[in-house]
Amino acid sequence: QVQLVESGGGLVQPGGSLRLSCAMSTHILDYYVIGWFRQAPGKEREGVAYRSASDGSTYYAESVKGRFTVGRDNAKNTVFLQMDSLKPEDTGVYYCAVTYESDFYNILSYATWGQGTQVTVSS
Repeated sequence: QVQLVESGGGLVQPGGSLRLSCAMSTHILDYYVIGWFRQAPGKEREGVAYRSASDGSTYYAESVKGRFTVGRDNAKNTVFLQMDSLKPEDTGVYYCAVTYESDFYNILSYATWGQGTQVTVSS
């Protein structure tokens, strides 16, 4: 059973940066894609960034492209989400999740989720 634990959230001013981490309890090659998702109050959960386990390919939602970077820290067995130039609309609870299916844009394909970490962008 894969277990995921997010960390690194907090309060940041607009234009600032945060780095989220997703610690994984099992070998990272056991999944197909790891995704970062967020959920703002009153809104549906949405995917913002994805990373393939096989070749490290990354994919981003248009709203975060050029500002967010997803990568892997092999030494710590974690996947990170570097968030720069943050905007108030980036506020929400951020989750990491893994899927074993090729349809990784489908949120329903993600079987294992972390507990989430709060990100608040406000002055």
